[in-house]
Amino acid sequence: MDDGIEYLPTAPKQRHLLALLLLHANLPVSTEICSQELWENNPPPSALPTLQTYILQIRRSLARSPSICSLKSARQKLVTGSRSYRIVTEPDALDLTRFSRLLQEGRVAQRGGDDRAVSRIFRAALSLWRGEVLADVTPGPHLRERVNSLTEMRLGMMEQCFEAELRLGLHHQLLSELGALSARHPLNENLTAQYMLALYRSSRQVEALEAFHRLRRILDEELGIEPCLRVRLLHEAILTGDPRLDTDLVDGLTPGRERAAAGSSTRPSW
Repeated sequence: MDDGIEYLPTAPKQRHLLALLLLHANLPVSTEICSQELWENNPPPSALPTLQTYILQIRRSLARSPSICSLKSARQKLVTGSRSYRIVTEPDALDLTRFSRLLQEGRVAQRGGDDRAVSRIFRAALSLWRGEVLADVTPGPHLRERVNSLTEMRLGMMEQCFEAELRLGLHHQLLSELGALSARHPLNENLTAQYMLALYRSSRQVEALEAFHRLRRILDEELGIEPCLRVRLLHEAILTGDPRLDTDLVDGLTPGRERAAAGSSTRPSW
């Protein structure tokens, strides 16, 4: 974050409040939402004056930035409204803003079928991440929802990036990354399917089959279900050495269970 947010407050509640405001940058956040976020269902009797004190302390932190320099300028950066607060940022000042812009650009490249552009743009977006979302903040109810959404968005972008890169023939380069992610998300069928394909294309058929059986065992133990039809068909194709696996990616490789209708005889085009 530019514009002085590098001069972050160190107190946990102040950082927590600043995180809430930044994730709603340029939008008013009501004092009620701030209170709910900081204290959930148990705000102290002095919640409002305490909140005002936190805002003052954040402004003082901002005022130490060379780009802001004064408490007066900090008040223009962190604005008090009618029972609300709003932090003002410039376009692309936040990593989150850049990430969202690159996500949209990547989707345009996807619609145009430009896998190289998809890989380049999504990799640029993913490079903005330096760890888990708000790793140094214990989120309350509003931030928890936002953190979960951003985490899912990041994972979805990674899967789409891998999809494009597998089509580009980059299976060797993806093995380590896909192996680590599929281990971290053992119930994610899409990641395991992508890992299986990368292994198979790297002449590691046995390991690709082991990845399938590991997924099958975990799904059975945790949820009492089988892998979806799309993953089972990929497993069958690996067993038989289907030559189509070497020429193109399973269409989308997005094994949602809604596609695995019982009795369906539709086979993916490899």
